[in-house]
Formats: sequence, structure tokens, C-alpha cells
Amino acid sequence: MDFLITTLTKKQQVDSTIKDTIDKVLVLRFGRTSDPVCLQLDGILYKSMREVSKFATIALVDMDSDDIQVYVKYFDITLIPSTVFFFNAHHMKMDCRTADHSKWVGAFHRKQDFIDVVEAIYRGAMKGKLIVPCPLPPERIPKFQLLYRDV
Repeated sequence: MDFLITTLTKKQQVDSTIKDTIDKVLVLRFGRTSDPVCLQLDGILYKSMREVSKFATIALVDMDSDDIQVYVKYFDITLIPSTVFFFNAHHMKMDCRTADHSKWVGAFHRKQDFIDVVEAIYRGAMKGKLIVPCPLPPERIPKFQLLYRDV
């Protein structure tokens, strides 16, 4: 059984994927296929698909698509790759001891880190939580200096 990661280029595709993914974590990777860090993350996502397929769905969102910019602005995606999580159309947040709980910025260090994060989100979501603590040790969480516009 071979897996392919769906790429979404239209707002309507993202909308319906969020709405139609039921009882699974939806993992949306915002980025560009030309970016080396995105490609590294995509490799981890691809290699993890079989293991997370029972409780997660993964899709790539093309940042360069004009139709997607409403989501780029909404989630304030300034650094790529940025990964956003949903469960039953609810935006799932993760407390990684950083300023931004709304998305994972950067690549995961290894496949198991990604699987652990998705599992933590799934378990929290099944208990009705909208924010879960990050299961990874601090040294495996990418650190970025977040710049806020108009603050």
C-alpha cells in the first residue's frame, strides 16, 4: 500500500478537507516544494503516513497559491514550513513552551517526533481538549524569534 500526500492549492479544497476530516487529526503543512526545509519535513511526513493513518490525515498546502493567502494571513504564517493541526474542524493548538501555540514552525528532527506530536494531539482531542502540551523535550522543538507586526 503506497501513500501519496495530497497537495491543496485552493481555499475550497482546504475548507472541505478541514470540514470532511472526521475523528482524525488533520495535519496541514504550509510551505513550498522548492524549500529544502519543507522537503525535509515532507520526507518525514511521507515516511510517517502509514503509522499515523488510523488517527491522522496529512495534506500539503501550497503557500504560493493566491487562493490560499486567506489561510496564510489567518494563521500568520511568516516562516515555512508551518504545520497546523485540526480535529473535527477545530483548530488544535500545542503548548511547546514558545510564544506561538497555533502552529508548529520548522521541520521535525525525526519521524518519531512527528508521530509523538500527532498522537498527543489525537489523545487530547479525544478528551475534548483544544490545546495539548508538547510531548517532545525542549531540545527537539525548533526555536524561532517571532516578529509580530503592528505590535
